[in-house]
Amino acid sequence: MNSEIRALEPKMLWNKFADLNAVPRPSKKEERVIAFIKDFGTSLGLHTEIDKVGNVLIRKPATPGMEDRKMVVMQSHLDMVHQKNADTDFDFDAQGIDMYIDGDWVRAKGTTLGADNGLGVATIMAILEATDIIHPAIEALFTIDEETGMTGAIGLEGGWLQGDILLNLDTEEDDEIGVGCAGGVDVTAKRTYEEESVSEGKVAYTIAVTGLTGGHSGMEIHKGLGNANKIMNRLLFDGFENFGLRVHSIKGGSLRNAIPRESFATVVVDAVQQKSFEYEIRELAEIIKNEHAVLDSELTITCNPADLPEKVMDLGVQEGVLKSLYAAHNGVYKMSISIPDLVETSNNISKITIGEGQVVIECLTRSSVDSSKVDMVNTLRAAFELIGCEVTTGGDYPGWAPNMDSPILKVLDVIYEKLNGEKAHIAACHAGLECGILGQNYPEMDMISFGPTILGAHSPDERASISSAQKYWKFVLEILKEIPKK
Repeated sequence: MNSEIRALEPKMLWNKFADLNAVPRPSKKEERVIAFIKDFGTSLGLHTEIDKVGNVLIRKPATPGMEDRKMVVMQSHLDMVHQKNADTDFDFDAQGIDMYIDGDWVRAKGTTLGADNGLGVATIMAILEATDIIHPAIEALFTIDEETGMTGAIGLEGGWLQGDILLNLDTEEDDEIGVGCAGGVDVTAKRTYEEESVSEGKVAYTIAVTGLTGGHSGMEIHKGLGNANKIMNRLLFDGFENFGLRVHSIKGGSLRNAIPRESFATVVVDAVQQKSFEYEIRELAEIIKNEHAVLDSELTITCNPADLPEKVMDLGVQEGVLKSLYAAHNGVYKMSISIPDLVETSNNISKITIGEGQVVIECLTRSSVDSSKVDMVNTLRAAFELIGCEVTTGGDYPGWAPNMDSPILKVLDVIYEKLNGEKAHIAACHAGLECGILGQNYPEMDMISFGPTILGAHSPDERASISSAQKYWKFVLEILKEIPKK
């Protein structure tokens, strides 16, 4: 129950998180949460304003004795990724997140939790409301639409912010201090095709790939988690090669920045091949499940009889699509040669929609090196243009180049070791953070990123560590006390 969440320590943080999670806040539909934050700022008597794209800025003066410190921008994004399990009945546009405690973890019942980036938002809200926390002058910046294009950060104009230091609260491991991140670009392949009538002597099936772990397509792309679109394509390709399988429709994945957990296809085969096809699918399904047993133990692949459709894809187009999806790269493309264990470039084949004469394949390519990002995009273009697709790119955003001489990094490094008795892990990440975009209009601002431990972001397995939130909260309070003088 959410009442149990409110009793957790630190209460200030968890109560604000519960308040926030009662407000529906899907990306590109943030009107309600923007109004919620605006009302929160004005209720405190603080200067509150909204820019033309919907970002909210709340200013709070320094506490007594801290007026001579540099002004700090505390920043988090308001939107959250909406994912749910197939058997969960939930309306993200109307319902608040239903949370519960599982040992050291806060989870949601069958949906994403919204800890990414809700715990950051809740942190800032708690500090704005508090009367007993020591801090310098604060600009609380709440951006919109981080998860589906970073349009809030992109639309934020230069000159609006006055702060010297930016604390981005969107890192998801509590022993990590973020100093850089990957940029990204959406790659979309489209084409049309003629449909063919289904001849006599055919049977139809619905093939479903479900139960995959899924997750963040940046932070977790290196883990080898199953991609439902690639698994489905493997099944369809095998059925086509061995039994002349014909595709009526495919629908896989739901979000550009989430590793796809589910895919569904309706297919047709010759009735005389029915038994052999069913046997082959079962055998291949077991092979695939065994391959993914360690990381995706709940993977389920089913093949059930379905009503016979009237149409299937043009044979030549179908063959090209299945082969191009086999060839298209998914996962880690290149590791960094300058930063150990950092994924430099990757691609996530995030969504596939095929049916009624239309093919749409959506990918999200990430890289901390712009030239490598272009190389990955060209690799995808080559695969998809060979089958007659029009390939477009959009939503391109820059990475955040690490600055190991950052003054605020030195402050956080010392504080972390003092509080925890060990050094923090100073690293760049493969996720997209808004720092790189904000830095274009505020190049002199000193930026850093950190946060509590959150696992399984962008999936219904998302969970936030309670003990980590306590550790993180102490870190935040100490940082605000130690902000350097002007």
